[in-house]
Amino acid sequence: HYAACIRAIKAQNPATAVEALTPDFSGDRSAVATVLGAGLEVFAHNLETVRRLTPAVRDPRAGYDQSLAVLAHARDVSASLPRRILTKSSLMLGLGETETEVAQAMDDLRASGVSLLTLGQYLRPTVNHLPVIRFVHPDEFSAYRRLGLEKGFLEVVSGPLVRSSYRAERALEGNN
Repeated sequence: HYAACIRAIKAQNPATAVEALTPDFSGDRSAVATVLGAGLEVFAHNLETVRRLTPAVRDPRAGYDQSLAVLAHARDVSASLPRRILTKSSLMLGLGETETEVAQAMDDLRASGVSLLTLGQYLRPTVNHLPVIRFVHPDEFSAYRRLGLEKGFLEVVSGPLVRSSYRAERALEGNN
């Protein structure tokens, strides 16, 4: 469905930049390649949290390493295509992660070829969801942005209200 939607958008307006936020497709590499071949500009899949917190935060079918493998496969497939496709991921902060764990997740994402990163505050949607462990100060978000840029991300959009596609067009322009 993702590829068909992307092709339909491009058929209507070829100049429209498309970012597809995808699941991990249960690790199905052919599904990743199909989406990448549809003409999008940004392939996004969210890591969501640090390795230690993944079992508590994410669906049991979604694993930290599987997400990294999907993103690495997207990088590898993109390298064989006629035009560059950027890869993007996102982390929610405030779930109990440490600064060291966030830095390690950034390293893991960079090693998987991710070039765009968003960082935002986790907000508890209902009482049936995980509680917020702490609210991350805006200065910390700024420091994480600087750290991500130092680690080689092309763009890092980082702030309390940032979500995975927040200001996506500006991130594509490298203008946070």
